Amino acid sequence: MAAPRSMVFTAAVLLSCLALFSAFVPAPRVSAPVTAPMSGTATLSAATLLSPAAAQAADGDGVWIPALSAVGAGFAIGLAAIGSGVGQGIASGRCIDGISRQPEVADDLRGVLLLSLAFMESLTIYGLVIALVLLFANPLIK
Repeated sequence: MAAPRSMVFTAAVLLSCLALFSAFVPAPRVSAPVTAPMSGTATLSAATLLSPAAAQAADGDGVWIPALSAVGAGFAIGLAAIGSGVGQGIASGRCIDGISRQPEVADDLRGVLLLSLAFMESLTIYGLVIALVLLFANPLIK
């Protein structure tokens, strides 16, 4: 029973990825005609040198870098929030277990818990900063 459900979920993920990648259409590039045939090494070198230009497209109208930066910003803030939320939940649960077992050390545990929660929340803020840099001050965009 799990195999058909897994196949359905896998197909749904693949279709959503296909829809995501088909939504971004690169700007048309105008290429100069090649006058002389190039060797394999020269072709590889030219492709390596022109790949940043392909990402930017013609005249700086590229949509790939801003679009993928937005996707990266979403992953940055999403993973930071999920990781911090899970870590804070585990730490709080363990602190409550410790306080319930030894109520006399509640003050010590509470202080350590608040300090560790502050450090975990700072990692979430770092994810937010990375997301904001990718969205508004992206160093990859000219």
